[in-house]
Amino acid sequence: MKLSYGQKIFLLATLPLVLAMLTVGFLVQRESREMADREIAGLEAQLIAAKKAELRNYLSIARTAFGPIYGNALPDDEAAKREVLQILAAMTYGNEGFYFVYDYEGNNLVSPRQTWLIERNWAGLKDPEGTPVVDEVIRLARQGAGYHSYVWPKPSTGENANMVSYVIGLQDWRWAIGTGIFIDDVLTSVAAARAETEARVQRTFLYIGAITLASVLVVFLSGLMLNLRERRLAEDKLKALTQRVFDTQEEERGRVARELHDSISQILVGVRYTLELARRRQATGDARAGESLNSGIDHLNGAIQEVRRISRDLRPGVLDDLGLGPALQSLAEEFGKRTGIKVEFETVVFRNRLDQDAKIALYRIAQEALTNIERHAGATEVAVLVRGTKNGAILRIQDNGRGMPPQRAEVQGLGLRNMAERMERLDGTLRILSTKTGTTIEAQVPLTHMLPPAGRTKVSA
Repeated sequence: MKLSYGQKIFLLATLPLVLAMLTVGFLVQRESREMADREIAGLEAQLIAAKKAELRNYLSIARTAFGPIYGNALPDDEAAKREVLQILAAMTYGNEGFYFVYDYEGNNLVSPRQTWLIERNWAGLKDPEGTPVVDEVIRLARQGAGYHSYVWPKPSTGENANMVSYVIGLQDWRWAIGTGIFIDDVLTSVAAARAETEARVQRTFLYIGAITLASVLVVFLSGLMLNLRERRLAEDKLKALTQRVFDTQEEERGRVARELHDSISQILVGVRYTLELARRRQATGDARAGESLNSGIDHLNGAIQEVRRISRDLRPGVLDDLGLGPALQSLAEEFGKRTGIKVEFETVVFRNRLDQDAKIALYRIAQEALTNIERHAGATEVAVLVRGTKNGAILRIQDNGRGMPPQRAEVQGLGLRNMAERMERLDGTLRILSTKTGTTIEAQVPLTHMLPPAGRTKVSA
């Protein structure tokens, strides 16, 4: 699918914007999620730390309750052991809270809310996720105290849930005493925080998408307005150009009409009168009839020369036949003869050959410049230079006239504007330097309009 110029501009304007916004959105989403994960992990750690502190307090209370008994009992005091077990079995709290006791061999001694565990050996017991439970509890008790997390069935519902336990060891009796708290509320709070974070990240991404869409819409509307404005300007310029073409055509037609009227028409009228005079003299036998015929023939020769001059001005044949140098030389010589202005012409043979467009453009520029000199400059000397350079071809026309007023150089008449436009079409340059002592017009066409010579044949520009 081919894209229009406006569509290409729109894509060039919007694609970087969309890509930038998508990149920003991706980075914001990633950074927000990472930051949220860190915050949620911190929140979870704080909540679990609070639960662990609560467990320590519960065990401190229990130890206060049986501490005097344990402190005064011997390792084999069975009565003291039964009394402590009774105290711990009676100490429950909340809907799920209880104390448990294991000896170091893995036998359960106290489990008030799950009595089916009592007096059975649970060494090697693991939770559904494969985490050792009783063995780890005993290991922590042997070390003195510690926390352990595992999955355990809730006493109230029998459903498995995450639990954190705190265990201390009674080394004289070889007991592991502990209590645990289910952390479902912690996990629920963390899940809620995570869901809120995800929703916030999604909202942020939607906001970025909305901003991107609004930006693209603004670019589209701006481009549409600019396109309409540029189209109106282009239409106005086209109308102005069309009018200028018509004006140029009318001016050229007027110039040709004046040339025909002022020269050819007058010469032909003179020929007519001369021939009529010759006829009358011949009819009366006047010997001067031959003189009148010779005069008419001379006038006809002048008319022929004028026709050739006008034809040469419209399209010089020497330009096509011999090249730019001879055509400009002929133009300069004819200008000097017609105006009486001294013309110096200088040229250097081109290494390469100018293409047709460049030759016509430089010739027309020289023709227009000489016409302006004849009409406005009041010059007595003109220098014309045409030669090839390493950058292309250059034409320089310099006079010693009065120069152009500043406003004329800025506004530019139709002739100067035509010169500039001819150079623009060739990607060339036109420079006009005018002072009180003369004017210099320099036109240069780029090397792209220079064609290599055909074989070894030397062809002038």
